[in-house]
Amino acid sequence: MHPFRKAVENRDIAAIEALLAENVVFTSPVAFKPYPGKPITAAILRAVMRVFEDFRYERELDGADGRDHALVFSATVGGKRIQGCDFLHVDEDGLIDDFMVMVRPLSAAQALAEAMGAQFDRIAEEAAAAGK
Repeated sequence: MHPFRKAVENRDIAAIEALLAENVVFTSPVAFKPYPGKPITAAILRAVMRVFEDFRYERELDGADGRDHALVFSATVGGKRIQGCDFLHVDEDGLIDDFMVMVRPLSAAQALAEAMGAQFDRIAEEAAAAGK
């Protein structure tokens, strides 16, 4: 089991953040531009934990080199059942330096965009405070 999966399943925010590289880039399924840096990525992941209900990983796929991982998940957001995948790449130190999320179906992605949009001011405040 990938350490990120274990941290998420244990809802261990500190462990999740400890697994992020300082230069991590987060690519959201509902935003056009990626978010660079640990403070904003950590804030987004905290928000995701607030908006997803019934979250669970269903399976895990690992690349041959041990640096690429796909974690397939399901959850509920805004009353919509969502399926998705976290694509992780780890650097030479084993820290996540690239984090991309994809989700389906479109109606659930729209519900996710709405729920995360409602969190955005808090996300920005948390990221700014962590970046100081």
